[in-house]
Amino acid sequence: MDGTCKEHLIRRSIKGDTEALCELLIACDGNLRSRLEGQIGRRYRSAFCIDDVLQITYTEAFLRIASFRPTGDGAFLNWLTRIAENTLRNAIRELNCQKRPPRDRLVESPGGDDSFVALIETLAGSQSTPSRHVAREEGRAAIEAALGSMPPDYARVIRMYHLEGRAASEIARELRRSTGAVYMLKSRAWDQLAKLLGDATRFFSRNA
Repeated sequence: MDGTCKEHLIRRSIKGDTEALCELLIACDGNLRSRLEGQIGRRYRSAFCIDDVLQITYTEAFLRIASFRPTGDGAFLNWLTRIAENTLRNAIRELNCQKRPPRDRLVESPGGDDSFVALIETLAGSQSTPSRHVAREEGRAAIEAALGSMPPDYARVIRMYHLEGRAASEIARELRRSTGAVYMLKSRAWDQLAKLLGDATRFFSRNA
């Protein structure tokens, strides 16, 4: 693909043309794969594969393309590469931690209000106190709306991991993905949820 054609596709993609973006991603796939080769260390090869990274990278490209700003030849491929590398780096960090959500921050039965409260508290980076509580109905409605606007796999991972407290290995089996892919999905889904909800502290109220 020549430079003029690629620039035209980039302009169309930024304006929301999904077919143009698909064409761009197909054109960049080979080069992006080459850049990622060797970045998955031997100890992580059983958990991750390049296809896992690329699938989530391309999902992120669709979510973020409106904010992409061309800065010269190769900018689009470099942008994709940064997304892929960050996705992989965050997932490896998650995998190394291998922590499930604390049991005391989960409801006894999936789908209860307390799991939504715990999720909001975690997003807000703060625990509730006797003088402050989460507006449960408002918070749950906001989370449900956010999940409804996210890519399906992102929403499913948030529900299964953060709201139901299921292990990454169990989620991987159900989604028919690798464990590494689940950690990548979880990391990106969390970022997307935080962005959609904005300042989560707005769901807290204070009592006199």
